[in-house]
Amino acid sequence: MRLTLGMATMAVVLVGGTNAAPADGVSAEQVKQRAEQRADRYAERMEDYLRRRIIEGYPQRAADAWRRDYSSIEAFLASVEPNRRQWRAIINPPTLRPTGPLERRPFDALADIGGQWIALPLGEIQAEAILVLPADAAEKPAPLVIAPHGLNGVPEAIFGLTASTAYHSYGRRLVEEGFAVLAPADTRSMPSRNRLERMCRLAGTTLAGVELARLRNLLDVVLADPRIDANRVGIWGLSRGGRATMYWTPLEPRIKVAVVSAWFNHRLEKMVVPSDRYSCFLETEEEHAFYVGWLTVFADHDAVSLICPRPLMIQTGKKDTISHWPGVVEEFKQACVHYEKLGLADRIEMHLHEGGHEVVVDPGVAFLKRWLADEAPE
Repeated sequence: MRLTLGMATMAVVLVGGTNAAPADGVSAEQVKQRAEQRADRYAERMEDYLRRRIIEGYPQRAADAWRRDYSSIEAFLASVEPNRRQWRAIINPPTLRPTGPLERRPFDALADIGGQWIALPLGEIQAEAILVLPADAAEKPAPLVIAPHGLNGVPEAIFGLTASTAYHSYGRRLVEEGFAVLAPADTRSMPSRNRLERMCRLAGTTLAGVELARLRNLLDVVLADPRIDANRVGIWGLSRGGRATMYWTPLEPRIKVAVVSAWFNHRLEKMVVPSDRYSCFLETEEEHAFYVGWLTVFADHDAVSLICPRPLMIQTGKKDTISHWPGVVEEFKQACVHYEKLGLADRIEMHLHEGGHEVVVDPGVAFLKRWLADEAPE
């Protein structure tokens, strides 16, 4: 067969479609089995190599990447700024701008506490949330708590409006205690998040980055409301919402205090070391939980140094199957070092409780009240 392409001539040799017969004494099935075994060995060796690279190589990578200066808060913040830029590049929030005014409507299910559904158009998408202000906010501007929901959750769950008992209506309790609450509506289901995360990666961003950009635009409008104190903003999220808290707080300076429920973990093991003591993301279908470059130098105890010196509470349940709690305690001890070296050990707390995958309301509320009070230290 000869194909002529313009002035060039290309000869194409056609090979017969019959497969060569295996050598005497070796069946085609044996050839297939040997090839499959070879491929399996390759995959196992590659996994072992990558696991060692992620875990055993982490201490040296972190030592090379972090140059923290604990001589003062100002020096510390300057010293971790290159790492903050690296984290920003991993999350890579896109630039989104409002294309219309904020829309507000009463949220009937929370009419008893004045709940509103707010929506801000951002081109083809919207930033949406439930917003509730305490009754006396007009006389005394209220501190704001951002409350991102978990996987398979909805913002209504924050206020106890769904069957989920993991949230314990902490949004309603916060309003009762004098806080305004902003509960963003983010993509909820695992299949949806996986699908959108794949598209985000192709577009050079991340779903967490898009959701952060949506939140930032909402904050621009909400914090301009004179009934809200723009200088007293906290965030408290459960599970996927705890991940959002860990991801967003380093990149949003308006957030002054953070509470992470049921997310903080011994991150290296959680991601790539299967165990019967906890669920390992490597063996789940949660593709949305993987970010390019995340475990280069941003294990949870190191990521906390991008939140420091802002107050941080970690909530972990001993019966929570996402983690093996002794490992979480060890990770937390490493995270405390940043605060301790700055003389700010009182700003980081762990609430280790006997429950499971849930928020524990009283200590979280007390922590936020302490650090978002009018007289709270800078």
